[in-house]
Amino acid sequence: MIPRYSRPDMVAIWSPETKFRIWFEIEAHACDALAKAGVIPERAAQVIWEKAGSATFDVERIDAIERETKHDVIAFLTHLAEIVGPEARFVHQGMTSSDVLDTCLAVQLSRAADILLADLDALLAALKTRAFEHKDTVTIGRSHGIHAEPTTFGLKLAQAYAEFERCKCRLEAARADIATCAISGAVGTFANIDPAIEAHVAEAMGLTAEPVSTQVIPRDRHAMFFATLGVIASSVERLAVEIRHLQRTEVLEAEEYFAPGQKGSSAMPHKRNPVLTENLTGLARMVRGYVTPALENVALWHERDISHSSVERMIGPDATITLDFALARLTGVIEKLVVYPDAMTANMNRFRGLIHSQRVLLALTQAGVSREDAYRLVQRNAMKVWEQGKDFLTELLADDDVRAHLGEDEIRDKFDLGYHTKHVDTIFERVFGES
Repeated sequence: MIPRYSRPDMVAIWSPETKFRIWFEIEAHACDALAKAGVIPERAAQVIWEKAGSATFDVERIDAIERETKHDVIAFLTHLAEIVGPEARFVHQGMTSSDVLDTCLAVQLSRAADILLADLDALLAALKTRAFEHKDTVTIGRSHGIHAEPTTFGLKLAQAYAEFERCKCRLEAARADIATCAISGAVGTFANIDPAIEAHVAEAMGLTAEPVSTQVIPRDRHAMFFATLGVIASSVERLAVEIRHLQRTEVLEAEEYFAPGQKGSSAMPHKRNPVLTENLTGLARMVRGYVTPALENVALWHERDISHSSVERMIGPDATITLDFALARLTGVIEKLVVYPDAMTANMNRFRGLIHSQRVLLALTQAGVSREDAYRLVQRNAMKVWEQGKDFLTELLADDDVRAHLGEDEIRDKFDLGYHTKHVDTIFERVFGES
């Protein structure tokens, strides 16, 4: 991933230095278990830790060896032997390359998930703060982009909070699913290494043992992990698109914070564009783009092939780094979001009471009018507002057919905004619990 959309903690997980350190720990923990089982000398396991435990692995040296061997794990093991000396012959006993590669990837994805979970916690905190701030800020709800009925801006944010809380639950499950270890040897039969070695390495690396690893950890686990990231990215985009719409000049009910000295356009000095949320829309597309390759990785040949390998070298870092950046950016947008309650009120009243049409419709049906006739009566008055700029309440009060069933006070009562917000507290309790 390019530095522009990267944060250092997540990038560090995918650095060659981190990868080789994890590879070493897998091999060294396996040696500990092999020594305990009497397969290799205990002193050999000690020497491996003593000489390489705090060593800095030479990435350039490993790369140089790989250019000759054409095999990354062998290149690493060769370099490790240069550091450890004769005892290195006991490293990788009964193991295969995928034992190292797949277990390492499980560690990296687990660590990446931990960062993403922390990102979600920060976003949830920001959404909760702003939701309560605007719990009673009445605004118009829209369907198809058209005015529907009143809601509150706090409810919009509460909906986003509930959605990202679900995202967090999904990611917690995906993290647990991906955190498996395979130290089972060629084709996964443990023919040359005891299952106890795998159990030891799994515990040492914070993983669980893969029940059946056919030399590789089954890729349905990885597919679910990346699919979860894709869903989270879609939720990021959903909220970003909402903000983008609210920032349109004709709406301007909320907008991204515009910093002193910030420029919106190279040509038009007046511009204040939703650049952050537009960026989030683009980043979400990228994260979702990594889902399909992960799904296609599930169908490997027989006990293994390496068609998945090149894919994961790309999507592992890119998907997690991109989503980490996107979640942090979205949190900043929410924390600094500028909200305009007066504009919300003005927009809501722009069409002079149309938003109360359903209440009038229901009142007519309750007064004995058929639903079809009630709809016709309300709609013909509503169209005068759309087409002629009339006032909806005034038109209803002047309509003899409506007045034949509803008195003036009954009609005016249907224009009470408080009717639409009377259950806001109930919804907030469902989302946030009792305050």
